[in-house]
Amino acid sequence: MMALKDNRPLLKSDFNSASALISSENMEELEKKFAAYVRNDVYGTMGRGELPLQEKVLLGFAILTIVPIRLILAITILVVYYLICRLCTLFSVPNRVDEQEDFAHMGGWRRNVIVHSGRFLSRVMLFTFGFYRIPVTYRTPLEKFDNEIGQNETKDLSEELGRPGAIISNHVSYIDILYHMSSSFPSFVAKRSVGRLPLVGLISKCLGCVFVRRESKSSDFRGVSAIVTERVRVKEAHQNKDAPLMMLFPEGTTTNGGYLLPFKTGAFLSGAPVLPVILRYPYERFSPAWDSISGVRHVILLLCQFVNHIEVIKLPVYYPSQQEKDDPKLYANNVKKLMASEGNLILSDIGLPEKRIYHAAINGNNSLPTVLHQKDE
Repeated sequence: MMALKDNRPLLKSDFNSASALISSENMEELEKKFAAYVRNDVYGTMGRGELPLQEKVLLGFAILTIVPIRLILAITILVVYYLICRLCTLFSVPNRVDEQEDFAHMGGWRRNVIVHSGRFLSRVMLFTFGFYRIPVTYRTPLEKFDNEIGQNETKDLSEELGRPGAIISNHVSYIDILYHMSSSFPSFVAKRSVGRLPLVGLISKCLGCVFVRRESKSSDFRGVSAIVTERVRVKEAHQNKDAPLMMLFPEGTTTNGGYLLPFKTGAFLSGAPVLPVILRYPYERFSPAWDSISGVRHVILLLCQFVNHIEVIKLPVYYPSQQEKDDPKLYANNVKKLMASEGNLILSDIGLPEKRIYHAAINGNNSLPTVLHQKDE
């Protein structure tokens, strides 16, 4: 068995040495086995593929011109929003429950300023990154409602049942977070270290993020699941209009955008309704998906693109049946199948452990044969 830990970096080795260790047959086997994490744009595996001369010229021009401008604008936006959050939280005591700390339930004008400025500046940040236009498609009410009670009664039923307890989204890139902040400004699940970062730490607390130690599988992990469930429960976001919605990525990691991984059940334990949202990133040269590419390289290449694209599909609120409420796995699986169908996504049975295996392999891990055929526990 492998001894990889959750806090192990995904990308470590030199790409050139890795390429020498992986034959073309092994690479084909890897890409077939771990298709959900394979980059298919012109930049290739890990974003380090051989580029045509025209692409190199475009990259060079962008690095000297638009990248510095975009970096300055992005940092400025971040600092401005941090100062807004700092001002609004002055003399305010954060909520502290189960080792969590946040300002999400702060009311009045302070909360309004944090939410509205956060949504606006998130959209400005997306514009800065080249996402100038974001088309949103709204699907019609779920077919099961039309069949069971009739289309005219669906609206009345939705109002009676209330708002969703959580937003459920596929996970493709860190850009997903910016979009959802600009759209609904929900709370996220984040690594505990995020809460201690300069600037971003305070912003994450204003979002009401639930912090988790991903390297820990102890009672702390179960405690976070309980907190998420409590946030989603009826007495929280489902009925309280002032409480922020939870935004959950039940896949647990990012893909290349064409697949949907198995859903974790944390978002579905409460039995509350959920709002499924599907994000897609059409591209011609560089894929905004954060799959097998390092964070720094991804940011630089993303900023080099003159135009980036994102498409959003918002499904109707999904109200679980009694059977789904009693069986969170069934509930999660049904929502996953619906999202895959509506988003034209391929269902996959691999997850984060397989992603680590793939990354270790393409980075020239010394135990390559073991990496190819075993999973870590």
